[in-house]
Amino acid sequence: MRLLQVNFTVDQIRAIMDKKSNIRNMSVIAHVDHGKSTLTDSLVSKAGIIASARAGETRFTDTRKDEQERCITIKSTAISMYYELTENDMAFIKQCKDGSGFLINLIDSPGHVDFSSEVTAALRVTDGALVVVDCVSGVCVQTETVLRQAIAERIKPVLMMNKMDRALLELQLAPEELYQTFQRIVENVNVIISTYGEDENGPMGNIMIDPVIGTVGFGSGLHGWAFTLKQFAEMYVAKFAAKGEGQLSPSERCKKVEDMMKKLWALLEIMFSDFLIMHQPKTAPTKRSQFFKIIYLTILMMGRYVEPIEDVPCGNIVGLVGVDQFLVKTGTITTFEHAHNMRVMKFSVSPVVRVAVEAKNPADLPKLVEGLKRLAKSDPMVQCIIEESGEHIIAGAGELHLEICLKDLEEDHACIPLKKSDPVVSYRETVSAESDQMCLSKSPNKHNRLYMKARPFPDGLAEDIDKGDVTSRQELKTRARYLADKYEWEVTEARKIWCFGPDGTGPNLLMDVTKGVQYLNEIKDSVVAGFQWATKEGVLCEENLRAVRFDVHDVTLHTDAIHRGGGQIIPTARRVLYACQITAEPRLMEPVYLVEIQCPEQVVGGIYGVLNRKRGHVFEESQVMGTPMFIVKAFLPVNESFGFTADLRSNPGGQAFPQCVFDHWQILQGDPQDPASKPFQIVAETRKRKGLKEGIPALDNFLDKL
Repeated sequence: MRLLQVNFTVDQIRAIMDKKSNIRNMSVIAHVDHGKSTLTDSLVSKAGIIASARAGETRFTDTRKDEQERCITIKSTAISMYYELTENDMAFIKQCKDGSGFLINLIDSPGHVDFSSEVTAALRVTDGALVVVDCVSGVCVQTETVLRQAIAERIKPVLMMNKMDRALLELQLAPEELYQTFQRIVENVNVIISTYGEDENGPMGNIMIDPVIGTVGFGSGLHGWAFTLKQFAEMYVAKFAAKGEGQLSPSERCKKVEDMMKKLWALLEIMFSDFLIMHQPKTAPTKRSQFFKIIYLTILMMGRYVEPIEDVPCGNIVGLVGVDQFLVKTGTITTFEHAHNMRVMKFSVSPVVRVAVEAKNPADLPKLVEGLKRLAKSDPMVQCIIEESGEHIIAGAGELHLEICLKDLEEDHACIPLKKSDPVVSYRETVSAESDQMCLSKSPNKHNRLYMKARPFPDGLAEDIDKGDVTSRQELKTRARYLADKYEWEVTEARKIWCFGPDGTGPNLLMDVTKGVQYLNEIKDSVVAGFQWATKEGVLCEENLRAVRFDVHDVTLHTDAIHRGGGQIIPTARRVLYACQITAEPRLMEPVYLVEIQCPEQVVGGIYGVLNRKRGHVFEESQVMGTPMFIVKAFLPVNESFGFTADLRSNPGGQAFPQCVFDHWQILQGDPQDPASKPFQIVAETRKRKGLKEGIPALDNFLDKL
C-alpha cells in the first residue's frame, strides 16, 4: 500500500480543514528512546516536507538546539501534513470520508519522564495516540504511564512496533521467537488498556489493539519502512483469487502467519500513514465551548516553522497569537457566554525538586520576575513561587526538567545572568500518633476557646485523596459509606468532614466531632481558613501537611457575634492546629522515586552498589524475555537522586539506563525534635533557607491553659 508523494501548500491544507471527516488529530507517545521523533521524520518525509534521504537523522520535530544536542525531545511539537490515499486504501476506511485527501495534525511528544506534562498537554488537544514501542525493549515504565494518561483523556490508542531492524540484525531472532515477542508486546499493551480503560459499553467502546483488525503496525522508523497485516492479507487474497469477503480456513490461516513471519526477513519499503488514517478517530467537536475564536493572528504549526493562515474552522490544531496576556497557565478560549472551563490537566508527575534563583545584578530583578511569568506560561507543570523572604523558587519534576527550565529562563525568557542554588527537595509534614493531650487555644480577646486533637490517617487514605477516589465534591453519603467500608470510620463521623486542605483538595481533613455546640456554624468559615493556613505551612518548617486528621472536640464562644469574628477565630484555629501537630509526634515525609533501570546481566551488581549508597532499595528484578537485558525496579529518595544518573553511567560501564518517576511519600526515620536525627538537620536547613527563626517553635507558643 503506497502513498502518493505530495508536496502541499497552505491553501491545500486550508481547503481540507473544512472537511472535518478527513482530519486526524493525533499524538505520538512512547518511552524515552523508543524512536518517536525518528518515526515522525519518516512521516514528514513522506509528506514531502523533508528529503527522504535525510529522514531519521533530521529529527524535524526536535526544533530546539538542546534537543538536537541531547538527542531527546523536550517540548511537544505540532506539524500539519497532507496526504492522498489510493482508491484501494480508501476502501478500508470505515469512518465517513470526503475525498481522498487527508490532513494529519501530528504532535510529537517527549518520552523522558521529566517532561510528562508535555505529553498530557499534547493528549488534551488530540483525538488519537500512536503508541510507539521498541520491539526489543518491550513495554517499559513510561510506556505504561503515557498510555494511562491517554486513556484518562479518552484518547484511542493504536500501536506501532518500532526498531524491527534491531530484532532482526542485533538479536537475530528466529521467526517463531519474533512472533512470540510481538504477541507478548500486544498482550502487555492490552493488559494496561484493560486495567485503566472503561468497559466496552463506555464512551470509547472497545479500544483493545489487535493486529488482525489492523490497529498494530510493524516497522523501522530509521529505515523508513512499515506494514500492517493488511498488506499480507491483500497479497494472499490476490494469490488465491479470493473475491469480496474471501475467507481462509483456520489451518490455512496458521500457515499464512508462519509464511508471513518468515518473509519479514526481506525488507519492506512501505510507509504506514494510511494505518493512522484508518484507525484514528476523526475529530468531531460536540460542545459549543470547544470552538476557537480568532484572536489577532492564527498560525499553522509546521514543526520548526510556522505559517500564517487566514482563518481556521473547528476541529483543527492551531496556534493563536496574542492570547498569552490573559493566561497564567492554561485556559479555555470561547465565544460562548455561558461556557464552562475545560477540566484542568492532571499530571502523572509532581514538581518535587526545587531551585532558588536570583539575578546576578540586582537591577535586573524586574526582568527576572517577568521571565518567571513567561516560564510559568511556557511549561504546563513548572511552578514559580515567591517565598515570604522574597526568594524566587522554581519547582520541577526532576533534575533534567529543572536544568532545561533554568536554561530557558536565562537565555529566552529573562535574558539576564542568574545565580542558582543547588536543587532542594519539597518535604511534607505529618504526625505519627494521636495528640497526647486535648489542645486548647484562646482567642486574642480571651472570650473564645477551641479544643482540638490531631491523629494520622489510616494507610492508603492520603493516596485515595490524591487519586480522586475521595474528594470534597463527592456526595456526602457516598463518601461516608466509602470511608466506613474501607477505613472503618464511624458513618456519623465521616459525614462531618468540614473540609480538605491545603487548597480545599489536599490530603488533610478537618472533622467536626462536637456535641451540641452553640454558634458553631457561625465560626466554621473562620476555622476552615485557619486550617487551610496551617496545612499549607506546617509548624516544623512551613512545608505542606500530609495525611493528618484534625478533630474539633469542643468550642466555647462569646454570645456577642462581634467578639467572635474572623480576626479572633482564624489565628486561634491556626495556633490550636499547630499545638495538635506538636503533641502528635510530628514527622517529616520525603518524596520517593520509582526507578526502572534497563541493563545487561553483568552490570546488575554495580547497580545494587550505587542504589545502596543512595538509600535506595531494589524490590523487583526480571529479565526481558528473548533478550539479554534485565529490568531492575527500585525505590530511591528524591533527595538522593541528584547525580544518580551520572553515577550509574560511570559505575556499571555506561550500560545502565534509568527512568525515575515520582511514586509516593514516605516517613523519614527519626524525630525532628531530636538534635541527633537527620529530620532535625533537614528542618534546620529548610528553616534557615526560608529565613525563619532558628529551631522549631515551642509548644507554649500555641497551647493555652484554662
